[in-house]
Amino acid sequence: MKTIKTDVTIVGAGPAGLFSVFELGLLGLNAHVIDSLAEVGGQCSTLYPDKPIYDIPAIPRINAQDLIDQLVTQAAPFNPTYHLNQQVTHLEQLEDRSFILKTSLGIVFYTKTVILAAGLGSFRERPLRLPGIEKFVETNLHYSVKDINQFKGRKIVILGGGDSAIDWALSLSRLSSSLTLVHRREEFRATPSSVEQMKKLANKSGANVRYMIGRVTDYAHTSGHIVSIDVKAFGEDSEKKERVSLDDLLVFYGLTPDLGPISDWGLNLDKRHIDADPETFETNISGIFAIGDINSYPGKKKLILCGFHEAALAAYSIQKYLDPNTKQRVQYTTTSSLLHKRLGVTKN
Repeated sequence: MKTIKTDVTIVGAGPAGLFSVFELGLLGLNAHVIDSLAEVGGQCSTLYPDKPIYDIPAIPRINAQDLIDQLVTQAAPFNPTYHLNQQVTHLEQLEDRSFILKTSLGIVFYTKTVILAAGLGSFRERPLRLPGIEKFVETNLHYSVKDINQFKGRKIVILGGGDSAIDWALSLSRLSSSLTLVHRREEFRATPSSVEQMKKLANKSGANVRYMIGRVTDYAHTSGHIVSIDVKAFGEDSEKKERVSLDDLLVFYGLTPDLGPISDWGLNLDKRHIDADPETFETNISGIFAIGDINSYPGKKKLILCGFHEAALAAYSIQKYLDPNTKQRVQYTTTSSLLHKRLGVTKN
């Protein structure tokens, strides 16, 4: 059984967790990072690596995977250790206020503090519930987009009415030979401006995009691939059914979040979120801090840039927690020789 001693253990390797490595490093603190996924990046890498993000300060546009790559590069000077493909199964606070933390791969951490940056926790995509259809995940049934170019020139059907479904419909319409969006109701859950953009595309003369209101009742397949779906209309045409041929079927019905073992650790929970102090981001358990989508506090906004802000303040809180007598003084990476040394850069 492998044993590790550290000042800080971060649970979650999404944007907030990765930026925590950087902020802690500036304060002279190194961290170990644990994630249940096989790669760093959280939802950005797993669900929408090619999706553009427009609200990162000073970066007008960046794809989600590129953002993760940049965060990893930014954190690299502080030599974080990533423990991937494993879940935290046990957490216990000791008499000296430190913690024992165990993972599903048998690693035991003796850590003075913990940052929970686990996003929605463990999550899985809500599946398309038709008999036997899951076996086509290995061929042309997709719950996420890894490489947008694989859909070039193909007939695509997208199921869903939320932001992911609409955003991918808009992005893939530029590559596909045809694209059909199928939603179960007239009202869409996506951003109204995106929905309007999608409808304008569908209404253009000669457009390769259309949308349908109905539910999928059946499918046909051959040679290990889905070749069509049956869509049954709602409302006055409820008996009407249309067969839609396809090369690829993309399903974006949303996520089913699950905090897993975290929910049994004695933390104050607000539904599936952990209560945190908005000044320090400490939870009700002294020494455990929560940042990013997993936390809850008055005025909370689920934005990546807010997670960055929380990571910075949590790092200062942890420094003070570890050494209550430390005199905290904000130093600037533009001028501080100490920070330049920690970053491994030379002042010009």
